[in-house]
Amino acid sequence: METTEPEANVTRIMLAVNESSIKGYPHASISSRGAFEWTIQKIVRSNTSGFKLLFLHVQAPHEDGFEDMDSIYAFPEDFKTMKHSDQTRGLHLLEYFVTRCHEIGVACEAWIKEGDPKEVICREAKRMQPDLLVVGNRGLGPFQRVIAGTVSEFCVKHAECPVVSIKRRPGETPQDPVDD
Repeated sequence: METTEPEANVTRIMLAVNESSIKGYPHASISSRGAFEWTIQKIVRSNTSGFKLLFLHVQAPHEDGFEDMDSIYAFPEDFKTMKHSDQTRGLHLLEYFVTRCHEIGVACEAWIKEGDPKEVICREAKRMQPDLLVVGNRGLGPFQRVIAGTVSEFCVKHAECPVVSIKRRPGETPQDPVDD
């Protein structure tokens, strides 16, 4: 991937984000918000011009009934041009993070891909070559990991870049810990 001169000196951090699985809660998952806030507080801090955040949302096939999207969203206004209701949930998720970045003053990009999240995240990390991949982690126990699977563990083992897995805080765990 070719980097433009102004971007050559910034640290590029990819964040894999997803929607909450809690019914009636159409927002970013607890783990995604935690990973974002950790990245801002612990890595970016006040050096907003030294970083570019890359937000990837992966939708399981047919989750929202649309095909792979390659559009890039870099400004809050970019979301106003989207009219397709099938894409609304994923776009609202990305809009949340892009808007937060613009409020803070951190450069960012966001995009949606379709497929198996763990495979797509690793493939996109290879394609985009970020300096760091940050993923949320629900903190499931051994039995729950077997049943629900864990994207974060797969990424730690298979991504071709350094990976930080941010565990949910104990007070943020919903009644059903598989929910996020």
